[in-house]
Amino acid sequence: MGGTVSISGMGILSAIGNNRQEVLNALLRKESGIGPMKYLASVHTDIPVGEIKLSTAQMKQALGIAADLPVSRTSLMGALAVREALEQAGIQDVTGKRVALISGTTVGVMDVTEQYFERMKTEPDLQYLPHSNECGRSTEEIAQYAGLSDARCCTICTACSSALNAIMLGAEMLQNDEVDLVIAGGSEPLSRYHLNGFNTLMILDRERCRPFDDTRAGLNLGEGAAFVVLEKNAPRALAYVSGYANRCDAFHQTATSKEGEGAYLAMTEALRQAGIGPEAIDYINAHGTGTPDNDASESAAFLRVFGNALPAMSSTKSYTGHTTSAAGSVEVVICILAMQNGFVPASLGWSHPIPGGVIPSQGCTGVNLENVMCNSFGFGGNDSSLILSKHAPVARERMLADESRVALVSRCVISNDEQLLLLKEYLSPMETRRMDRMMKACLLSAFTVLKEAGITRPDAIIAATSRGMFETSTLFLEDIVANQEEHLKPTLFMQSTHNTIASAIAIRTGCHGYNITYSQGEESAFWAIRDAKMLLRKGEARTVLVCVFDEDRVDGTVFQYKAESTLYTLKDE
Repeated sequence: MGGTVSISGMGILSAIGNNRQEVLNALLRKESGIGPMKYLASVHTDIPVGEIKLSTAQMKQALGIAADLPVSRTSLMGALAVREALEQAGIQDVTGKRVALISGTTVGVMDVTEQYFERMKTEPDLQYLPHSNECGRSTEEIAQYAGLSDARCCTICTACSSALNAIMLGAEMLQNDEVDLVIAGGSEPLSRYHLNGFNTLMILDRERCRPFDDTRAGLNLGEGAAFVVLEKNAPRALAYVSGYANRCDAFHQTATSKEGEGAYLAMTEALRQAGIGPEAIDYINAHGTGTPDNDASESAAFLRVFGNALPAMSSTKSYTGHTTSAAGSVEVVICILAMQNGFVPASLGWSHPIPGGVIPSQGCTGVNLENVMCNSFGFGGNDSSLILSKHAPVARERMLADESRVALVSRCVISNDEQLLLLKEYLSPMETRRMDRMMKACLLSAFTVLKEAGITRPDAIIAATSRGMFETSTLFLEDIVANQEEHLKPTLFMQSTHNTIASAIAIRTGCHGYNITYSQGEESAFWAIRDAKMLLRKGEARTVLVCVFDEDRVDGTVFQYKAESTLYTLKDE
């Protein structure tokens, strides 16, 4: 067990380029890709976005897909990025290898669902739609169109930290000798769903975003995909994955704490795992969304970690837009391009310092970047940080406790409204008045197993779901259609993301530990339980809460739901 994990290939599509070279050229020329909408059909034409410069038809043609086949831009962009990554890594045949394709996404195939949503009500047997809210479908399609049909697929849904968490999982699996080869990253298209969702939260800028600027007014949404090829002890490496961590802010579903607790914990743990101090970091690619809340919180976290010796830092979202679930892998590729070519990307649009805040770089060339940190923070305070190194870190032996020591100590299943009445033991009516049934069921099942085990706060929280918050997502889609994208309900959007449950449990238990959500159809629970056992066996947790939840539509208006929480612990020898 153990060894060094290297990146041997990478592929990318973003608003500033449809491959590595185009992206590099735009970064060096300081050219932003943010502009008016061209492919997304929305009434909000005043909102600038970062679209890739390819139509859906052009991507289908490049992949040899029939023009009339409904395929999400998530799948198309992802397949093109995976192909480029495999080509650079020199991998043409994976026969006989244990291969995993790990993708981060939150929107999934929502862009296609939007096109067919009204027909769903009268044509329930449409071939594409029965699983349209399953993010794992896009990963399976990426594998199919990228020539990896035999790969084991895994999808992570942790909002804007999804792709970075996918890379971390890939590195973990390699170090545990579970696979021979991993292709990890993320893909996210623009859709009316999340454009309107972010708009209801009033965090979209009508101008190009200005991360860490005192006049910042919000973010610009973008789309894109990026994937990297991960190998252990590879003879040729573009960079090495030397440290990483995921932690939870446990503060609010969409806001971040003023002191940036989750970000601070993620960065310090990543540094500890890499075996280096803050002074060894030469550049930070910040999450840097351009929202007043994020940039102030991330600044506070930077000052806590680096003090007055902050290394060169910038946000590249002013180039690409915020590609949400794909942001982590898009920015990992940008970091490696910066390391290879000796430059620090500029923070475009910055000119006014935040009083008492940090100052981003305006770009420089001719620098040596030995160690680079990449941050990705998502809704619910899902904060991740990854460190890339130019040279191989010292390989460390990994010791795992025997799986027989992992014990299930408590389980609770909630599946009907009568059981939900028991939630009043834990939360007041005021706290639950805006919660949907799925949220209530998951919280009740989680609180119940923790109480039975005599534990107030687990060390880690892992969720698994096939369709996510299906009823709430459907209601938000109906709201978009009925109100023509105007005057929508922000609560519906806030509770619609797949990782809402894991975040809500963390917030209410004060759990700042590892927090992840898997969504891979019927295999979702497998991935969650596997992860829980590995955390315990590595000694990184003593108690792990796993919540498996899903909803099914019985007819046009009725939804069935089920939430099952399980608490695992590691028995003493």
